[in-house]
This record gives sequence, structure tokens and C-alpha cells, in this order.
Amino acid sequence: MKTTIQEQDGIIVAILEGRLDTAAAAETEKALQPLYESEGKDIMFDCTALEYISSSGLRLFLSVLKAAKPKGSHVYIQGINDDLRKVFTMTGFINLFEFK
Repeated sequence: MKTTIQEQDGIIVAILEGRLDTAAAAETEKALQPLYESEGKDIMFDCTALEYISSSGLRLFLSVLKAAKPKGSHVYIQGINDDLRKVFTMTGFINLFEFK
């Protein structure tokens, strides 16, 4: 699992590559730390190269969302494949995030 954080046009982008499973969740959570500290900036999860997400991975997305909302930030998700979309739909997460 590879996580890259960068800023693009005032949005903090987290590029996720590989499999976000339970084994990778702890390391990924550390890599996502800048997202928790982003004051008032919108956040984008770029999942174009994300192959799989487990419940541990979904928990990370939710914790970033919970940290961002009180600051007035939006959390967007882009590039999810059909398999990931099914996971987001089955869990109800499809209604929590904004997709691009």
C-alpha cells in the first residue's frame, strides 16, 4: 500500500495505491496524518489505483471525514472502481462522501 499526500489547487489530495486492508491500515493512518491537520482545506481521496478496501480502510476514511467537517472542509472521493463502489454502497458510505 502506497499513500502520497500533495496539495493541488488548494485541495489536499491523498493518492492511495494498492490494497487498503487491515494489515496496511496502521501505516496508512500515519501517512494520512496531514489530512487531520488541514485547517479549512478540502480533501480529496484519489482512489484511481486503489484495488481493495477493508472495513479498517473505511474506518480511516470516516475518521478523516469526522475531523474535516467541523473545520468546514469537504471530503471528496474520485476514481473508485466498480468493486470499491459496491463496498461503499453496501456499507452506506456512498451517502457520506461526495464523489467526483
